Amino acid sequence: MHFDYIKPEYLIMIGASLIIIFSFIFNFISIKTNIPSVLLLMMLGVAIQFIYPELKENPLISKALVVVGKVGLILIVLEAALDLKIKKDKIRLIIKSFLMALFGLIGSSLLIALGIQYFLETSFYEALVYAVPLSIMSSAIIIPSVTMLSEYKKEFMIYESTFSDILGIILFQFLTSSEEFYSTTDVVFSVSSNIVITIIVAVAFSYITVWSIQKLTSHVKLFLIIAVLMLVYALGSISHLSSLIIILFFGLILNNTDIFFIGRFKKLIQKERIKPIFKEFYVITLESAFILRTFFFVMFGVTISLISLVNYEVAIQSIAFVTILYAVRFMFLKIIFWNKSITPELFIAPRGLITVLLFYTIPAKYVIENFNQGILLYTILITSAIMTIALVVKKGGKNISDVLHDYDELHDTIERSLEEGHHNFENDN
Repeated sequence: MHFDYIKPEYLIMIGASLIIIFSFIFNFISIKTNIPSVLLLMMLGVAIQFIYPELKENPLISKALVVVGKVGLILIVLEAALDLKIKKDKIRLIIKSFLMALFGLIGSSLLIALGIQYFLETSFYEALVYAVPLSIMSSAIIIPSVTMLSEYKKEFMIYESTFSDILGIILFQFLTSSEEFYSTTDVVFSVSSNIVITIIVAVAFSYITVWSIQKLTSHVKLFLIIAVLMLVYALGSISHLSSLIIILFFGLILNNTDIFFIGRFKKLIQKERIKPIFKEFYVITLESAFILRTFFFVMFGVTISLISLVNYEVAIQSIAFVTILYAVRFMFLKIIFWNKSITPELFIAPRGLITVLLFYTIPAKYVIENFNQGILLYTILITSAIMTIALVVKKGGKNISDVLHDYDELHDTIERSLEEGHHNFENDN
């Protein structure tokens, strides 16, 4: 069949449908093998390059990649927030995950910036702008990949990756803002005031929106909520607020109304109305995040330049940066979880959606001309591969231990049965 004889609208419909179908198949493969589905989606994007090479040169792809990435990010963070139940016994877990995300981001950014400055002979500030995206963990990859971990470790990874996204974007926006700071006091005041204002807006917006949701009587209301969230995110970003905090607070408050609506506020919420809305909204968010994540990583795969992978210098630089990432992660995990196991979470630190998204939005005045984007690709591939191996080993180890445990139980049961039978036989005689 020649593509020239097929109308463009049908090609787009066929292509989009096949991508979604392949994504569902990749999800199934991921569950069975622990290979991140996003790696398979990027490989699909690379395959599309060979089938339709003109697509890579289309400028609309790069523009669409940024838009799809931002909307996907909103839905991924919202999905994570809707999955988290806040309880008193989880406060320490939340604090630990926040500290790990904060120190991991700062430590990795500073050391990688020094590495970039050494390799590429640029200013430290420009190097830091490039280092921050490389230091942010990908919640888009982590959240769907940690379902097989214990509840404690799974929640820690969800919280840490979400905080890493939020803190990384705050730091990146701060570094690339047009404001001029004349002292450390100015810097601290600017960042602190930004976070405080964002939290006030987030709490006020979340309470009002959650209260309003139960008042909606129309059958078509769930995508209205998503549209409002996207609008608030966009307006917040234009106003230089950390908009992801708003999305996170909304999801947490909607999922934990019994904690946030107490005292006088308790009368404002009707649980029998909120519960079905929450369930439906959760499904819609899950499905939408899946679709956006699918197209983002496929489009990224389409834009990948495979020639950069055979560049020796790019490989050396990438390995050096990845080594820094895991060295910093090891150090802080050991400090936070002293005398406790830090596997496999030590190896679950992939880079992905946020890293790509921020690279595409670096302002022209901070661009490093000799920075090869192959470093970005190498970092994503290496960190994803390490996570895959760690999860496969974890899953295999767990299955073996379960089998041995079941065997021991069965063996003990048989022995007890034989002893009881022998004892009963002697009594009967």
